[in-house]
Amino acid sequence: MKLQLYIQQINASLEETNQDVLVNMPKILRDTQLLQQEAVFLKEKMQTVKAELEDVEKGAFSSIHKLEELDRMKEELISRDASLKEADNWVALANDVEDVFESGDVVNVAVKLFEMQKSLTKLANAPDHEDKKLQLEGLKNRLEAAASPKLVQAFTVGSLDQSKIYVDIFTKIDRLPQLLKYFHNCLKITLTQEWRKTIEFAQDENITYWLKMYLDKLLSSWHDQVKWCSQVFPANTVLVTLVELYADLLLSLEPSLPHCVESALKQQSNAIKLSILLELKQTSRQFAANLQSAMDARAERITNDDSDKLSALARAIYAAYVPYVAKYGIYEAAHLNQQLNSLGFNHEDLSDIISTLSLSVPKAMGYADEANERCKLFTEGCGYPGLVKALNTFFNNYQEKFKIGMKQLNKRKVKHEDWNLFQMCLTLMQTTGEFLGHVEQLEKTLLNDISDTYAKLQDPQASVFNRYVNLLLSESAQTEFHDFVASVKKDEKTLLDPTVKTVQKLCSDLHRSTYEVIFAPIFTQLLQIRKAPAWSSSEAKKMPPISSDLPDYSFAPQEYITQVGQYLMTLPQHLEPFLLRDNPSLTKALKAADPQYSQESCESGFTNVLLEIVAKETCQMFQDQTWSIYELNTAACKQLATDIDYLGNIFEELGLSLSENMQQMSQLLWLSPDDYQAGSSGCNPRVVAAVRQMRNITSSG
Repeated sequence: MKLQLYIQQINASLEETNQDVLVNMPKILRDTQLLQQEAVFLKEKMQTVKAELEDVEKGAFSSIHKLEELDRMKEELISRDASLKEADNWVALANDVEDVFESGDVVNVAVKLFEMQKSLTKLANAPDHEDKKLQLEGLKNRLEAAASPKLVQAFTVGSLDQSKIYVDIFTKIDRLPQLLKYFHNCLKITLTQEWRKTIEFAQDENITYWLKMYLDKLLSSWHDQVKWCSQVFPANTVLVTLVELYADLLLSLEPSLPHCVESALKQQSNAIKLSILLELKQTSRQFAANLQSAMDARAERITNDDSDKLSALARAIYAAYVPYVAKYGIYEAAHLNQQLNSLGFNHEDLSDIISTLSLSVPKAMGYADEANERCKLFTEGCGYPGLVKALNTFFNNYQEKFKIGMKQLNKRKVKHEDWNLFQMCLTLMQTTGEFLGHVEQLEKTLLNDISDTYAKLQDPQASVFNRYVNLLLSESAQTEFHDFVASVKKDEKTLLDPTVKTVQKLCSDLHRSTYEVIFAPIFTQLLQIRKAPAWSSSEAKKMPPISSDLPDYSFAPQEYITQVGQYLMTLPQHLEPFLLRDNPSLTKALKAADPQYSQESCESGFTNVLLEIVAKETCQMFQDQTWSIYELNTAACKQLATDIDYLGNIFEELGLSLSENMQQMSQLLWLSPDDYQAGSSGCNPRVVAAVRQMRNITSSG
């Protein structure tokens, strides 16, 4: 029932709504028609207004054009009227300026010319504008000529008030650059005269004194002129003016600085030249640094547009040194050679020579370090290619002293024991190793210094006064320097490689000489093998036949081999003081002399290596000497085997061993002829054949 009630209510509501729509529909239609009629009417009105606006615009365009034409004519009339008045004013000013010129009052002349200049600006379109411009320039020239004597006087005496007046005058007539040139010339003349006075008043002094005194005056003058110019000239012109002046001045001194330097060096040796140049260069460098500090202290800065003028000043300061930096390597080589000669190697006694060499290594390397510092001070690192050449030459000459010592050592060689000579050999080798170690360390230092210096030289933020590659090197030298550094960075260039190789060769030669001294007594004794009584033909005939039947233990080593054994047993005690692990200099020399020392572990030390070399050579010589024995009987075979075994025992005591050939030889000598064929199996065929021949055993094969 509730549902039916709701449906009835909804139907009633829909019926009521439909009735309202039907009632209002005619009214809505009428309103729509009225709006449509009003829209048509509005459209017609807008078209009418548009047509009226087009008519008005056509009529107004011609009127506006006429008004513009009238306005232009008015402006032309006004301009011509002003030009006529300005032309009259120009004529009046031109007439008046002549009268003022006659009075000699340059200030009033400047005022008149300034007014004429403003008048000429207004007459820019006048037909005779160019003529008037030429006339004005002529009047300015007359004023400049009239004012220049008093202007020069004001600048010369440093009159602040008068100078300001003339700066104002020249500024008004657009002639300030010309006035700055007058100031430039006046101060240049004054400072040039100071240079002559410095030389004349100190004729007894040298170029280093003159330069120091004069640059001190220039620096003092700079400070004074900055203060004075700041009160006279516009602020943005002070530094540029003084920078240009000083650059011109330093290149225009009479006598010139390069001439004075050349005259001072002319009578000196290359070694002394470097000392003088170094002192001069340091004086100029200090002046440049002080000048840079003075400029940095001011708020005013040199703009990028004027940076070339600052560069010109920097080049002028260092210009005198460019040709000498190019020759730096020659001067350094001469200086090092002079220092080398002062070490005093004029000794004939070998011990004195070796002692002098030992004491000279620290001094020689100290000279090399000083050369590195001189390169930095004089060339700012730009001379490293020359320094490397000079150092290699110096070290080559220094090594000649070592070669002299080695020659003396070789002359002292004897065929018997000489432990004093042996110790001198090791001392000389130790000194050579010390020298080699210092050279290698110096090379590392040079590589680091070159890298650091080049980074500073190439710093884009560096001051103009610190761009030494451009200041101290010619274009060709710059290319050489850059190529040199590039090759160093690519590891294509080992700086002191020629020196290192020659020192290593020296170590090798010394090691050979030392070995020969050690081996000489062994060599002398082993030469007696072929003449030993046990198997010499004359002695063998005298020996009773029963000796061949003696037991093996009854044979004793012969004297020659016991002498060798006793000598070998004394070797370690003579070697140990030099070959301990805390002797890096001798260790380095031994490693450079023979690769065997580089392969040896640190624990066993280098004594064993040297002993092994001696043992190897002893075995080889023993073998060579025994193989030349013509014939061995049974007793002689046992005797030779006893000698070999004795040597083996000595070697065993020393921690060494016989060579394989020697061990096989001993084995073969102990065999009976009947057992020889079977017992020789596995031995070196050459050894087997040699022993068979000595024993005269017939081969069954």
